[in-house]
Amino acid sequence: MEQQREAAWLGMWVFLVTEIMFFGGMFTAYIAYRAAYPNAFAEGSHHLNIVLGGINTAVLIGSSLTMALAVYGSQVGHRKMLIGFLMFTILLGLVFLVIKGFEYHHKYEEHLIPGHSFSFSGPRPQNAQLFFSLYFAMTGMHALHMIIGIGILTVLVVQATRGRFTPEYHSPIELTGLYWHFVDIIWIFLFPLLYLIDRYTR
Repeated sequence: MEQQREAAWLGMWVFLVTEIMFFGGMFTAYIAYRAAYPNAFAEGSHHLNIVLGGINTAVLIGSSLTMALAVYGSQVGHRKMLIGFLMFTILLGLVFLVIKGFEYHHKYEEHLIPGHSFSFSGPRPQNAQLFFSLYFAMTGMHALHMIIGIGILTVLVVQATRGRFTPEYHSPIELTGLYWHFVDIIWIFLFPLLYLIDRYTR
């Protein structure tokens, strides 16, 4: 069992390293283009809703807490605590996605989705479109990881209700918690990079 646990942890860390490389590529592209077009990126950022972004940041921080408590519940063999906090984490994840959906819809109404219908009233519209392309790519991939995480958490809830996890065997909970914290950390970087560009310099 200990060997299986160590192998599972190694596999998860290898997976997370590949995810870091994947998101790292997008972060690198963002930094390069932001350095090339700082004014256009700042103009585009001012069209993002900082209140909704801030609420989503608080939601994800809260979900990291509930996930950590779920892991603790699995470690001590408290099934109700485990199931309850897993469900709280799912709920917070859904709240995040709903808020993000409202943000996307607002961008659709403002014609800020890159493509033939893109319309930007400020200067340098082509460079601003590049900002929104990176915005949708980065937040969209993050949202996809959230959806996958919620799906895994739902499976864990079903398994937990059937009594699969014990203090001796709870590696799936711990590994999912590690994945969830990683996704939350990605957002912690995305929020200031996308939403807070020159926000208070005007």
